[in-house]
Amino acid sequence: MAEEEAPLAYIPEVILKKRKSNEEWALKRKAQYEDRQSALKKKAKQEFIRMPEDFIKQYRTRELDLIKLKQRTKRKRPDLTVTDTKLLFVVRINGKKEMHPRTRKLLYNLRLRKVFNGVFVIANKFIVEKLEKVEPYVTYGYPNLKNVRELIYKKGLLKIDKQRVPLTDNNIIEQALGKYDIICIEDIVHEIATVGPHFKEVTSALWPFSLNKPEGELQGTKIVFKRGGDAGNREDHINELLSKMN
Repeated sequence: MAEEEAPLAYIPEVILKKRKSNEEWALKRKAQYEDRQSALKKKAKQEFIRMPEDFIKQYRTRELDLIKLKQRTKRKRPDLTVTDTKLLFVVRINGKKEMHPRTRKLLYNLRLRKVFNGVFVIANKFIVEKLEKVEPYVTYGYPNLKNVRELIYKKGLLKIDKQRVPLTDNNIIEQALGKYDIICIEDIVHEIATVGPHFKEVTSALWPFSLNKPEGELQGTKIVFKRGGDAGNREDHINELLSKMN
């Protein structure tokens, strides 16, 4: 006697439709993913292969930047007081491929290697001359005690063996700066805010401050602040900007 065949399991039509819909959705997502990957590879290839006119344009832009740098050097800047006791905070606000290597070197000398890096400096003749040369790429002004303290507490990092170490342990601060009678974070704040005798040693021991991009500010214009732009001397108005970037 022949064995009876087992009846096929019944699958409701709604489940079959759902299964088919899921398969179609999965295939659609796979196709979208492959299209995105293909577009990314194509874009990367286009960016890698640079046309001769791209090099010419970049060269002309950099040479124009050098000419403007020389022109800025010749101009007189009576609005910034040159003194060894005045504290400045400088923020790099733009500048990438369009910069001449000489401009980039000046920014690196100021320890401003990235956009939105900030450093404390003294408004002496040496620093003021540098700021005049790189004016379209930086903004600066006179920070108040509140912002000095908040920057150091929130963004301060010690440079120890080329590592970034947060200012959370006074023992580490004492080990790094104790020879200058600086043993805690408040000593760092006081030394910088008052431009103390060991200002250079303290600021050199700190990494440049990595600031946040402020909402609705710093649109990348190279026009000076007094003319409605972003760059150059903001004097006391730098504090309004720092409160948004800290």
